Amino acid sequence: MKKMMRLAAVLLMAVSLNSCLAGKFMCNYALKPNPHGVEDIDRTRHKADSLLAGSTAWYDALKGKGILKDTTIVGYQDKKVHAVYAPAANPAKANGTAIVVHGYTDNHYVFLYLVRMYRDEFNYNVMVPDLQYHGYSEGDAAQMGWFDRYDVEKWAEVAHGIFKDDFMVVHGVSMGAATTMMMSGDPLPDYVKCFVEDCGYSSAWDQFAFNLKQSFHLPPFPILNSASIVCKNRYGWDFKEASSANQVAKSTQPILFIHGDADDFVPYEQLWTNYNAKTKGYKEVYVCPGAVHANSFQKDPATYKYKVGNFLKTVHNMIAVGNYPDGAGCYYEPAK
Repeated sequence: MKKMMRLAAVLLMAVSLNSCLAGKFMCNYALKPNPHGVEDIDRTRHKADSLLAGSTAWYDALKGKGILKDTTIVGYQDKKVHAVYAPAANPAKANGTAIVVHGYTDNHYVFLYLVRMYRDEFNYNVMVPDLQYHGYSEGDAAQMGWFDRYDVEKWAEVAHGIFKDDFMVVHGVSMGAATTMMMSGDPLPDYVKCFVEDCGYSSAWDQFAFNLKQSFHLPPFPILNSASIVCKNRYGWDFKEASSANQVAKSTQPILFIHGDADDFVPYEQLWTNYNAKTKGYKEVYVCPGAVHANSFQKDPATYKYKVGNFLKTVHNMIAVGNYPDGAGCYYEPAK
């Protein structure tokens, strides 16, 4: 019996040690992707054009004319964070300001198709940040949206100070969508009116658990538990508290939820976890048939633009008639 107990203790120590080492590996693997910084910018100029032809030429032209400008502020935990911004195509008749938030391992270049949509077609001022550890921003690791939301909230203040309007929409894709949803549950200034999330995960835990199973055929316990503890010790947050669904449950502002039904990276089911979590205020959903991860715009740009544009008009109308944010209720509008 004593030998068996000693053997069990040794095995338990071995499992604990291995899970600890695996947790450290998982934390580094998930939160410190490469490349980032200047190399990341060079890589994603090409990616921006692949998502919408002519994007970098558009960007460079606005930069050359002094219309699109760079700015840097001191963000959360005293990290320097970078963004670009530009006024609407017709500044005198701007419909508001859009903050466009990029995804995991991306930067402000990648979703220029959304920036162009908001500025050139919807006539919105635009603010486009690099999240921490991405693009030109500093940061020790990716924050998966949880602490990123504090930086986006600062960018909202900066944008409001520049453009002076009273209607702001925050639109994020993938990790940027999670950032957007996480932000939606915080106390916010009155000028932040609504949110658009495109293929965001329900929590960092849910996403990493899915990726662990998908890539390594492993269950969450004990590796993910260990990685979450490592993350808490290193960066001050854990995977379960970084929850889009929990934050959305607190939100009263209108949210448009977008997801492709063929998404096999952030599972389609997570859309409904987030959507169903929102029980306060107005919400819409657009499911893009056949779209894989972060592909809804490319799959059907006309419908994507219509859904986002119509959502913004609805929110404007709600404000105009005094029905904001709760009066219009919630409904599900299936994809056409």
